[in-house]
Amino acid sequence: MHEALARFLRYLLVERNCSPLTIKSYREDLTALAEYLTESFGRTPDALEITALDLRGYLAALYEAGYAKSSVARRLASLRSFFRFAQREGFADSNPAKPLRNPRPDRPLPHFLTTEEIGKLLESPPGDQPAGLRDRALLETLYSAGLRVSELVGINDGDIDAEDGLVRVRGKGRRERLAPLGSFALQAIARWKEVRQLAAQEWRGAETPLFVNRFGRRLTTRSVGRMLEKYLKITGLDLRTSPHSLRHSFATHLLDRGADIRSVQELLGHKSLVTTQIYTHVSTTGLREAYERAHPRAL
Repeated sequence: MHEALARFLRYLLVERNCSPLTIKSYREDLTALAEYLTESFGRTPDALEITALDLRGYLAALYEAGYAKSSVARRLASLRSFFRFAQREGFADSNPAKPLRNPRPDRPLPHFLTTEEIGKLLESPPGDQPAGLRDRALLETLYSAGLRVSELVGINDGDIDAEDGLVRVRGKGRRERLAPLGSFALQAIARWKEVRQLAAQEWRGAETPLFVNRFGRRLTTRSVGRMLEKYLKITGLDLRTSPHSLRHSFATHLLDRGADIRSVQELLGHKSLVTTQIYTHVSTTGLREAYERAHPRAL
């Protein structure tokens, strides 16, 4: 099984061009399976020996260990991909993960801020020092374009089109999209760039990172999380709020104000509309207003 796993990970890297994070997730999922099966068999089994019953036992062990349904579903997807590859490459006669059914996931309600809370948060960074100007530009950009935090820290100067109000974003699966930036975000970015200091001769031209730390180097996602936590404490806002909550807020506010869900899907960079539909439940006020405006017998 170890040889099949190594070949599979190499396939993901070379032929599928998967990101390092994706490959890391597959490696962790499949290593956990190999450890379980080694303990169950008393030795490391060949992929040929593994049956659907063995995999059912593995999934049951995950449930007993307290894994969430979403985590179990992700691991099952990894198993299906691996055994499909193993079957194609001759490491297995069949795909024992194919008959296994996904657990029905619990969809938690996304946490988001109201427009008033967003305004309070965006105005909290001080405008008289470089760090404050950077933090305001960062928060404005995160909310204005509905970005993932990994997309935010990956933005370079060359990705900003200030004239058309757009930013080029590199999302999941290395897919690129153009996201709109509002006037507040563009103004905040311009003010930040006036005081930004880059690490000496480390960056140049279009590849210069837009957001850098005090040493002039690109910010990390963890740094953004710590920065946000600081302003949440200053403003007294809900400490459950994460950088992703601003993305949730972006989608919710658009739907509340009449944006159609297909447009929001494109703006968020979701491959499937199902992923975007989680936001519709938090937009009941806007839906009610739209209903009363549009239905001839609503009032």
